[in-house]
Amino acid sequence: MDIKKIKTIADLKKAKYKSKAVKDELRDNLIHKIEKGEEVFPGIYGYEDTVIPNLERAILSKHNINLLGLRGQAKTRIARLLLNLLDEYVPIVKGSEVNDDPFAPLSVFAREQIEEKGDKTEIEWLHRSERYVEKLATPDVSIADLIGDVDPIKAANLKLSYSDARVIHFGLIPRANRGIFVINELPDLQARIQVALFNILQEGDIQIRGFQFRFPLDVQFIFTANPEDYTNRGSIITPLKDRIQSQIMTHYPKSIELAKEITSQEARLSEKQQEKVKVPVIIKDLLEQISIEARQSEYVDEKSGVSARLSISAYELINSAAERRMLKNKEKETTLRLSDLMLIVPAMVGKIEMVYEGEQEGAVNVSYALIRSAIRAQAAQYFPELKDLKKGEGANLQAYQKVINWFGANRMDMLNDFSEKQYRKSLEEVDGLSDLIEKKFPRLPKDGKYLMMEYLLHAMAEYSHLSKKQLEKSFQFGDLLSSFFQAES
Repeated sequence: MDIKKIKTIADLKKAKYKSKAVKDELRDNLIHKIEKGEEVFPGIYGYEDTVIPNLERAILSKHNINLLGLRGQAKTRIARLLLNLLDEYVPIVKGSEVNDDPFAPLSVFAREQIEEKGDKTEIEWLHRSERYVEKLATPDVSIADLIGDVDPIKAANLKLSYSDARVIHFGLIPRANRGIFVINELPDLQARIQVALFNILQEGDIQIRGFQFRFPLDVQFIFTANPEDYTNRGSIITPLKDRIQSQIMTHYPKSIELAKEITSQEARLSEKQQEKVKVPVIIKDLLEQISIEARQSEYVDEKSGVSARLSISAYELINSAAERRMLKNKEKETTLRLSDLMLIVPAMVGKIEMVYEGEQEGAVNVSYALIRSAIRAQAAQYFPELKDLKKGEGANLQAYQKVINWFGANRMDMLNDFSEKQYRKSLEEVDGLSDLIEKKFPRLPKDGKYLMMEYLLHAMAEYSHLSKKQLEKSFQFGDLLSSFFQAES
């Protein structure tokens, strides 16, 4: 069907066009995609066996949907992807504010047009990108914003009384007729505003002031919300929940591998960073482990959640930290280091909501503690023997003891902005460190070897075999016992 040639209702009838409700559109197009084996929600990872099947069942059932989950769980992204299940174009009465169906007009404007012109009434084609309306629920949202109100200026200009339906200024929901309407953070909507949604969800009608008329809207509603007990800001009132047919729980990635895919997809790196900064798998794993540690931390409010945006922002920042170091040292390329992890704190402090104990510790201190916990947690995969060294039971005890003994008489300062040459030289000076890594990981490339050498020092510090002191521009590794005496003095 060539829509360019269809310009009137007569043309529509000649083309045998049949109107379809928006929920039928979504259902039919979903069925088509499933039958053809096409990906329905591209770019959504980790929900293949949980959220997405539930979402598809809800669409097939023609339900209004509430996506319930903590922040950073792709709720809004999922809602926006539903746009792809709409027909590419639908016809509306030309000039209509509420996307009137030419075969089932709702507004006074459209009915008058059709009554006057009949089949010669002009139509226009609305692209699916124009059939999506999204509103963030805030306490100041009014019924007029969402549904509509009497417009005194329109009444004066048209010389009509306030009782005439033509003086209505339509809100966002009527203007989303024949499309998708999304309300983000539904609990933030005042209870009296939520009540105003009852009739729309149940009967498809809107009610404005004292007007008595039926206005059966055709809208697919999608709501997003954090769990009701997240904060004291508000909740979804029970009668409204009863009218939302499907409530679908979202969740955080259930594995580090999935989390890494999400971060890699969402992070915005420059071409130069992608080309010049090497990101070892260990660093990627540690970044995701930090988010996991935050979600489990006694200092962080578990009801708040820790958004995937923490890992994404941290990934962007750590790449920029390495790029800055490369530029300062006039190097052509660089590799991320363990010490770079401590530079991501600015990306963390605004993304963790703490309980009282966390507030007492301070956001920066809690962030550093989470990074150290992540280093320790991941170290168990590479150096499981560290936990038994003090018992004298660890494998290669002698090799580790050689490193510890070196720090008994020496101290190492590792500056954040060390050039690659200085970085490697400082690690090579530690007696036994290079031999230990080469023996334990014989197939590591050169870059990986130095990174693992540094990782071992950080891990040994976390297992209390070495002391580690963080200064403004560097890390200082030393003997644990001597550090106690220094602290005493």
